[in-house]
Amino acid sequence: MKGNADFNRFMMNYDPQFIGNAMLLHANCFAWMAEIPADSIHAIVTDPPYGVKEYEPDQLDKRTNGNGGIWRIPPSFDGHERSPLPRFTALNTAEREKVQHYFFDWATLALRILRPGGHVILASNTFLSQIVFTAVVEAGFEFRGQIVRLVRTLRGGDRPKNAEKEFPDVCTMPRGCYEPWGIFRKPLPQGMTVGDCLRAYQTGGLRRKPDGNPFEDVIESERTPQRERELADHPSLKPQSFMRQVVYASLPLGEGIVVDPFMGSGSTIAAAEAMGYASIGLERHLAYFEMSQSAIPKLAELGTKELQLPLALV
Repeated sequence: MKGNADFNRFMMNYDPQFIGNAMLLHANCFAWMAEIPADSIHAIVTDPPYGVKEYEPDQLDKRTNGNGGIWRIPPSFDGHERSPLPRFTALNTAEREKVQHYFFDWATLALRILRPGGHVILASNTFLSQIVFTAVVEAGFEFRGQIVRLVRTLRGGDRPKNAEKEFPDVCTMPRGCYEPWGIFRKPLPQGMTVGDCLRAYQTGGLRRKPDGNPFEDVIESERTPQRERELADHPSLKPQSFMRQVVYASLPLGEGIVVDPFMGSGSTIAAAEAMGYASIGLERHLAYFEMSQSAIPKLAELGTKELQLPLALV
């Protein structure tokens, strides 16, 4: 079922928008995932918010107005203004527990809708990944490793706040140079091999690269180019050069449906569209949902010569 998927059983009572092989829904993913048929989705690739503060309306307003809030305003240098970043280090114990419960509940629903052997590929960050990944495993998934997206960020590396001059040779955390993406698999039915699962459900593994080499768990990545940010002004937009590699790997036979429950402005869906995969994107914030409808086709149309893709995917 590569492209041209039958989306009828996934529409429920929502008003879908269609772009190529993709269906977009303005919906809360928790409600949608509880309604659709069980064992019906082949893969989930997503970069979620963390269910605490950063995507609540008041915090988004502060980010838009440059007032900070939970969004850290990093310094400008080299003549460039840097985009705000969520300050995960500002979360207290209760808020971290909320993150754990949020992802346990979400993963429980993800386990329900995925076919046996289906994968979840989930973006996180070095500060919260241990909480998030543990919650997903506790919900019933197998932890299958993580993708290390090598990308230099502006998180960490700061001198002690209000004591920078007193302790100039100290940093409170290391400067971030990678982003962890967890890889999880819904368990195979008892007694079933990966080969059996591939035959029965088109799931169970990850797709090898087009040149026949295995998919690898370290990916050198650029920061999201300005040309892509101009198409989709979302604070967590990931570059197509990275997303296309991850989405390509998510369907081992190149068949099925990829879902992004936290679509944002649509970078995952755009990557699926560029790969010719059927996909479903959900987004609860109306502004981002509307943005995705114009951004997805433009991001998907970016040619391989414009992207820093490995030769195997060009």
